[in-house]
Amino acid sequence: MDSSEREDLVQTSADVTPGGPHRILVVDDEPDLEQLVRQRMRREIRSGQFVMEFAHNGLEALAKLDQQDRFDIVLSDINMPHMDGLELLQRIPSVDPDVRAVVVSAYGDMKNIRTAMNRGAFDFVTKPIDFGDLRVTIDRTLENSVVWKQAMESRDQLAVLESELDVARRMQASILPTEFPGADSFELHANMEPAQAVGGDFYDVQDLPDGRIGMAIADVSGKGVPAALFMMSSRTLLKGAAIGSSDPATVLTTVNGVLSDDNAEMMFVTVLYAVFDPETRTYTYASGGHDSPLVVHADGTATLLPHTGGVALGVMPGMEYQTHSVTLEEGDTVLLYTDGVTEAQNSDGEQFGLERLRETFHERAPKEAETATSEVFGAVRAFAGDAPQFDDITCLALSQRG
Repeated sequence: MDSSEREDLVQTSADVTPGGPHRILVVDDEPDLEQLVRQRMRREIRSGQFVMEFAHNGLEALAKLDQQDRFDIVLSDINMPHMDGLELLQRIPSVDPDVRAVVVSAYGDMKNIRTAMNRGAFDFVTKPIDFGDLRVTIDRTLENSVVWKQAMESRDQLAVLESELDVARRMQASILPTEFPGADSFELHANMEPAQAVGGDFYDVQDLPDGRIGMAIADVSGKGVPAALFMMSSRTLLKGAAIGSSDPATVLTTVNGVLSDDNAEMMFVTVLYAVFDPETRTYTYASGGHDSPLVVHADGTATLLPHTGGVALGVMPGMEYQTHSVTLEEGDTVLLYTDGVTEAQNSDGEQFGLERLRETFHERAPKEAETATSEVFGAVRAFAGDAPQFDDITCLALSQRG
């Protein structure tokens, strides 16, 4: 074994980066360099770790970059005929922006080295080439290249995921009512602002027999796509149960039974479901672990209706739910809301809270349901300021006109 072979055994670089073989383009006009590189890097070439290609100037290098499989590294001399290494550095990004460039320069030529680094070179080695240093430089460059490519793949995957989330968001938005029943005596309106591309809150309004109106507001545990899927399932079950019963407690009991029997993910949903009879102004509701309705009166005062004591749906099978009824007066507005309203935080970590919700209408009671929801959202935004929104914000209002 000669001295160069012993040196190769000591200096052979480890397979520090996945996805080999790694393609390296060496660009230099010295006729003996190709033979020297092939001899000194022969173990890496034989093992399949490196595939070495050679070009004698920048023009040949660009042609290889443009025509052949993608390279991981371009190892280029600076001083070459036809096109030098500095000009090559400027041209490389237009051919392959992901390739990493390492320049070879005379020892002490800091002016050209600085120029090369400013033009995008990742690293440099000096002549005469120390192959031990070159191996370390190649390993370091390959590590950076692999991390960069993984980041680009993650970016592309994120773009696909964002596209899928946008589709899910539009699907979710399409099932939320945008037109609401109303008459001379009452008005309904609701809105939701998801904290993520797809939210876990939902609301629904449907016409029932005898002119009555069913309305629901709900908050699914979790966020994102799983919460949205559970939300859509819960909404469908709620809508179907409401058709079969005029009693809100019976509706929640039915939905809870189905969700509890088929809930491998152990998700749950808080729901407040109510039925309004415009003929008698009777508002009957049942709560499945959800916040009680707030009635804002014509004089600006507000009354929190009693909680009916039910737990979230999907948690315990066999639960029975209770109802409570009130008769609305002229000018009353019933607000249903999720905890994204009351638990919204400002930059100091303070919560919006129920009292601030009450005070929103202290000086002026809302005349219309849409005005009521708009003022709730406006008050929450003003309170939170620049603080990030951590939860979906949803509000549904029923206004009794008289």
